[in-house]
Amino acid sequence: MRRASQQFSHEQRKAVEQAVAGAERKASVEIVPVVATASGRYDRPEDMVGLGLGLIALVAAWWLLPLEPAESGSWGGMPQWERLLIMVVAAVAGFVMGAAAARHVGWLRLLFTPRRQMRDEVAERARAVFFDSRVHHTTGNTGLLVYVSLYERMAAILADESIMDKLGQNGLDELCAALSGKLRNLHPADAICQTIAAAGEKLAPLLPRGENDVNQISDALVILDR
Repeated sequence: MRRASQQFSHEQRKAVEQAVAGAERKASVEIVPVVATASGRYDRPEDMVGLGLGLIALVAAWWLLPLEPAESGSWGGMPQWERLLIMVVAAVAGFVMGAAAARHVGWLRLLFTPRRQMRDEVAERARAVFFDSRVHHTTGNTGLLVYVSLYERMAAILADESIMDKLGQNGLDELCAALSGKLRNLHPADAICQTIAAAGEKLAPLLPRGENDVNQISDALVILDR
């Protein structure tokens, strides 16, 4: 799985920064764009794939090893304890290899991760970033978080009190739905830029920028690889 930092060129990061600055020139808003490689750890797929491969290895060992016990006076057969030991080792090795494969192969993790769990993880991480990045500490409570999580292919948009009062949850949901639609067909940088521009247009008449407004949060794109 490629990290988020590897998917944005200097020019694309600069374009997002300029989009934020352009929107903030129109409206009294502090926009924070954030792109995360993933929002959750997702250990369950590692356990499931490891268990499945471990069982396959166990069955393969049972099938391939000789079943007949060693004959009296012969040292050519395999003792039962040795056969059992090989089967246990095969099962453990299969589990370890399966867990490692699920850890490093993105589509395997997606296959065994419920969609609802990913939605919950994205929502929780977005809320954490909203507070950790101090989006809710702006003067006038006009912070807006545009959050994209690449692994889950999901997005979230959170806003502080003043924007919620003016735009409402439905307005935020419309912006988020539009962002998700753009992400299906465009590079994340382009989708984020267009969504930020749309947010600026929506908020300009609702929260017009005052003469004394100052930039309280950096306009730069925030990249979260962990």
